[in-house]
Amino acid sequence: MKTQNIIIVKPQGYCGGVLKAIETAKKTRIQYPDQKITILGNLVHNQYVKKALQYYSIDTIEDKTKTRVELLDEIHEGIVIFTAHGVSPKVYEKAKEKGLILVDASCPFVLQTQKIVKQYLDEEYTIFYIGKNKHPEAESIYTMSEHVHLIEPHKEIPKVSTSKIFVTNQTTMSIYELKDTFEKIRRLYPNALFHDEICNATRVRQQAILDLKNVDCLIVVGDPTSNNSQKLVDIGKQAGIEHVFSIQTVEDIDKKDFEKYTTIAITSGASTPTYLTNQVKDYLSQDIEKPKIRIQEILDI
Repeated sequence: MKTQNIIIVKPQGYCGGVLKAIETAKKTRIQYPDQKITILGNLVHNQYVKKALQYYSIDTIEDKTKTRVELLDEIHEGIVIFTAHGVSPKVYEKAKEKGLILVDASCPFVLQTQKIVKQYLDEEYTIFYIGKNKHPEAESIYTMSEHVHLIEPHKEIPKVSTSKIFVTNQTTMSIYELKDTFEKIRRLYPNALFHDEICNATRVRQQAILDLKNVDCLIVVGDPTSNNSQKLVDIGKQAGIEHVFSIQTVEDIDKKDFEKYTTIAITSGASTPTYLTNQVKDYLSQDIEKPKIRIQEILDI
């Protein structure tokens, strides 16, 4: 049998913001054992975390066609948990008006970006916010004011008449995409102020892939709706790794398909449970049958 080298990329997996959000949800159930608890959108972008939260009788409402403000119309009682991605001030106000108990699981880095954007809005700057349309983190910022312009990578830069422009970004963007978009904006608006808000967890996970040597296969474990996971896939391709696979769980792979690779690197997105990544690693590195996913073990962190 061909000798394989399995590399576990470090760091990877849960970031501090995701850990905080999951612990917040679990503690909320302990604090309010009999209350109805609803998460406004997916707590983090991983469907297995969503399924695991159901074991704690914590419901999730999600509709990609609706904003967080619109989703609130579906919550009529009990506790609402704001997700790790943050929400706009309008969501806070509406939730309070509805008489709901508010629990905020927002990532501190997202809150920091919101604070910076508000500061420059108060100073009458036009904001160019680089992010993904309808992503909840981006939505929490581009819905703050009509003076915030969402800019998606590889799309046209808007034309504005003011010279007071502040440029910042979603925390989970690709370092390559952000650099390229910053340069495009700088050519059009040389006097604009720039503030790179890619969070450290995103940056070091992407850099860890760029630092890989002599790898002919990269497996990224993460939900397809997870922006940070998909950016790891993009970074792997841009790093020149010939074979890059995006999977959700061990159920998506067959060991036989990977026997031809000499060196396999495994990483995972910041919202991917370690439990799921370990199953992939164990299945490929050990002589075992494909493990079964036990949803009740997902949130054992």
